[in-house]
Amino acid sequence: MRILLVEDDADLAEVVALGLRHESYAVDRAGTRAEAEELLLTTAYDVACFDLGLPDGDGLDLLRRLGTDPVLRRPRRTLVLTARDAVTDRVAGLDAGADDYLVKPFHFAELVARLRALGRRADETGATLRVGDLAMDLATHRAVRGDTDLALTAREFSLLRYFMHRPGEVLSAEELLEHVWDANADPFTTSVQVILSRLRRKLGDPPLIDTVTGAGYRLREVP
Repeated sequence: MRILLVEDDADLAEVVALGLRHESYAVDRAGTRAEAEELLLTTAYDVACFDLGLPDGDGLDLLRRLGTDPVLRRPRRTLVLTARDAVTDRVAGLDAGADDYLVKPFHFAELVARLRALGRRADETGATLRVGDLAMDLATHRAVRGDTDLALTAREFSLLRYFMHRPGEVLSAEELLEHVWDANADPFTTSVQVILSRLRRKLGDPPLIDTVTGAGYRLREVP
């Protein structure tokens, strides 16, 4: 899952982004409304987390614009992350198009739980993903094949999670990069091919991820 974090407090944004990357999310940061709009012109985010009090405008205006401006790529889900705690503020945020609203200060564990819930709502899945003999618990970050614990790195977990949300679909390298990697990623050391090769070894035999020549990769729907 790729997340856009719009937060003008650089220290808070850094802590949250590091924590979310540790939870296997790809995170891009924006400190202003203008920076957020620039990213939304080119990147399809799974979830966007918006602070409302931005130095160059109100985050609510950006939320409203997402619903009407065809130039911006609307995230699949949006979460307001703000210090505004009045009921009227919550109502305004939800009416502006937000799917959820979390007031600062917040516990990081609650933020992660809300992001998991938004991901389930977007993909219509539960907390556990299953494809054949593969099972993934999104809350505990545990993936197993049969009785074997896969012991995945954060990037491998994120890549397998994206495949398991779309079993049987052919996913291009570009799509995987867009949803599993973020702007922080080193394209030479964390390329799709490198991480995919490691993931395939850990998944074992028989192989589960096929290469579709000229198109991408596909996770087999094994009964």
